[in-house]
Amino acid sequence: MKKKELKNRENYKKISKFISLVLRHSPEVIGISLDKNGWTDTDILIKKLSSKFDIDLNILKEIVATDEKQRYSFSPDFTKIRANQGHSVSVDLELLPQKPPTILYHGTAQRFVGGIYEKGIQRQNRQYVHLSKDVETAQKVGSRHGEVFVFQIDTHKMLSEGYLFYLSENGVWLTDEVPARFLNPYNKLVE
Repeated sequence: MKKKELKNRENYKKISKFISLVLRHSPEVIGISLDKNGWTDTDILIKKLSSKFDIDLNILKEIVATDEKQRYSFSPDFTKIRANQGHSVSVDLELLPQKPPTILYHGTAQRFVGGIYEKGIQRQNRQYVHLSKDVETAQKVGSRHGEVFVFQIDTHKMLSEGYLFYLSENGVWLTDEVPARFLNPYNKLVE
């Protein structure tokens, strides 16, 4: 990889993290607003970001297209942009209930396991609990917080008791909570 390409990737990663902050948690940091569905005007976002970063529409398109977690979406005409999930600010992503796979996974740090067995998985400061369709993704998510522990979630039972699930634009399964009775320790199942 050329030095310039590497520098661009590192810079794009910084910009992407900042975009994540403003589109998911703190739009006021750069003086933008989100509509009720989490969208903001692309031109205004670029204008506000340009005081901090070297950015234009093409760079923003590249950041969105190459984001490994596919965190963002454009409207079809590229005039609006929003984060796909992970909001701590209240937005309606217009998600419809979906039938999830029979089992989903949640990765966390070992130090949180006791509390999760007591209270279940709570959304904390986010709008939803995030669940993964595979163990590898759950392990990757959990590893950000320390030694990993993966829970298996019995979504079949949850559905039978009326819990709803949603699938975000970027493939993350979402629900309001996961009570402890639906949890199994995946880690112990594979050891």
